[in-house]
Amino acid sequence: MTAIDEYIKDVFGSDANVVQVSELGHPTEELKGFGYGRPYQITFSIDGELKSVVLSSMRREGGFGHDHFSDRAQILIWQHATFGSLPRHVRAFDVGYFTRNGRMRSAREADEYFILMDLVSGTEYFHDLNTIRDSSTLTDLDVARAEALSNYLVAIHAVKRDEPVIYTRRIRELIGHGELIMGLIDSYPNSFDAFSQDDFRLLEKRCIDWRYALKDRAHRLCVVHGDYHPWNIMFRDGTDFTVLDRSRGEFGEAADDVTSLSVNYLFYSIQKYGKLAREFKTLFDSFMRNYLQETQDYELLEVIQPFYAFRGLVVASPIWYPNIDQQVRQRLFNFVRNVLEAETFDYQNVNALLKD
Repeated sequence: MTAIDEYIKDVFGSDANVVQVSELGHPTEELKGFGYGRPYQITFSIDGELKSVVLSSMRREGGFGHDHFSDRAQILIWQHATFGSLPRHVRAFDVGYFTRNGRMRSAREADEYFILMDLVSGTEYFHDLNTIRDSSTLTDLDVARAEALSNYLVAIHAVKRDEPVIYTRRIRELIGHGELIMGLIDSYPNSFDAFSQDDFRLLEKRCIDWRYALKDRAHRLCVVHGDYHPWNIMFRDGTDFTVLDRSRGEFGEAADDVTSLSVNYLFYSIQKYGKLAREFKTLFDSFMRNYLQETQDYELLEVIQPFYAFRGLVVASPIWYPNIDQQVRQRLFNFVRNVLEAETFDYQNVNALLKD
């Protein structure tokens, strides 16, 4: 019980000494193992008195939004912060975490969390797209980089996972998560000329139809990046690159990554040509064609629609892109509306989806 002794002393002071640890409800039984998800009664002496506290963690079970350790951390941190503010509620003394070697550490002083990462060299991929837009030229390296980015997804998406609750969750979150479709819609102003509140309401309803069409395709669950766009990709020489800021879970739907990058070829092209054309059509077609040929995942074209709707809402956003031309924004909204009505996504005829 060394780890428990050290932890109790950390929380209650060096004079605290653990007397007994047992599963809650079984105080006379010998402790057979210390596991996640079980509540434990810890009895300790301090200042000549015996006190008892309960140490509880959450089970590592799939479903109900508890799938990732970060989900469980979020709930426990919230409980610690709020139990004491509700009248008659049991008091929470501390919130902490188990280390990889079985130690127990307090997180009670936490206010905001941070991450420390390696510094990588390179230039964000959006600079390539800016150069192509401004010069109206396309080099062999530009095409090679698009194919390299496609091949990266081919490789990571090949790693599958048999965990249906995670796939269902990712589809549910695509529609209702605060960072995804509904949350993004809520970030738009209530009075918005290009897309009315009725337009958004109908879009959300159509997305719910897509949720029921997709949520049982759990065989598609695979490793994903989750935010694979040109600002999160840094190229060095040739086709050597590093990705940044993976988001929203280790496993998900391949369409999330495919749309995250490819929508930007469409976005840049609409700004320059009013449609998918010339240099950007070459990049879009190369990226998509390579991905489909290498994966043979033509089912992708049956599930990609709501993911394109989400990414279309991102690039049409007046928050993220306040200075784009109103006609560009309108074509993006046409794309969002029309792609949700497409039973199969025809990547070779995207311009048909830009029309009113």
